[in-house]
Amino acid sequence: MSDAWDAAITFVLGIEGGYVNDPMDAGGETKYGISRRSYPHLDIASLTRDAAEKIYWEDYWAPLRCDQLPPALAVAVFDGGVNQGVPAAARMLQLAVRVHADGVIGPQTLNAAHGDSQGLSVPRFLAIRGVRYASTPGFDLYGVGWLGRLFQLQRVCLTVAGPGAAGL
Repeated sequence: MSDAWDAAITFVLGIEGGYVNDPMDAGGETKYGISRRSYPHLDIASLTRDAAEKIYWEDYWAPLRCDQLPPALAVAVFDGGVNQGVPAAARMLQLAVRVHADGVIGPQTLNAAHGDSQGLSVPRFLAIRGVRYASTPGFDLYGVGWLGRLFQLQRVCLTVAGPGAAGL
């Protein structure tokens, strides 16, 4: 595990919180951000933190290849996958690093992510997420919270990037 993973999972588990069953939320019953809609076979109410972390590693961090991204970008992309879906996060990453957005994080995407000498990929990624939120059903109800999440996430990305990080 890495410092980026530790920061990312701490952020996600903290912001997603414990058990919630909001009938207005499309995710329905959730715990630690893991939803019954996405995991119908799980007993969501009894989900442990360790089990949630394992799901997040296997179904979000690994498929998004976060361990191969610059740390601050990995944190942002992971949270994007959790909150807006892995396929959407992959495409938003590609838009942020300015490669063809086919949803496949391969060598071209990874090279572009590492070639961002001005450090603009994280702010672009967060801005793209914000624009996507604005066109999401429920924005009028949840939009302030969703956008607030991005501002909180940027602080975590700054911490992970370290002093003197460009563009953040």
